[in-house]
Amino acid sequence: MLLLDTHVFVWLASDARELSNRAKQAIEEECDSLFISGITGLEIALAAKRGRLILPVDAEMFIRRAVLQHGVRQIPVTAEIGCLAAALPDKHNDPFDRLIIASATRHGMKVVSKDGTFPKYPAIEVIW
Repeated sequence: MLLLDTHVFVWLASDARELSNRAKQAIEEECDSLFISGITGLEIALAAKRGRLILPVDAEMFIRRAVLQHGVRQIPVTAEIGCLAAALPDKHNDPFDRLIIASATRHGMKVVSKDGTFPKYPAIEVIW
């Protein structure tokens, strides 16, 4: 089971070339077990709203299409995951990423991410 970091999900949905060969291979091999955190929707919508991410359609439609096209399932952000994110060591201050790390930890998933901070959390395996 792979949990896609937000930028990986956006790149996958956009057929972007930024994905590493290792990330592409893992996604192809685990195509039936791809997930995003529910927080990914907020992160994408805020990035689009702030002009840091240009999407061909509104954020909700972009996510809906990508989820359907790539068979990605969504993991809800529960209170348990929120508490787990807060309890993580302070190696990463981005609350979105902390929730993604906590989700991966809780569900025993590998994370596909280019973020260099993720490997500092030994409880998760990071693919890039």
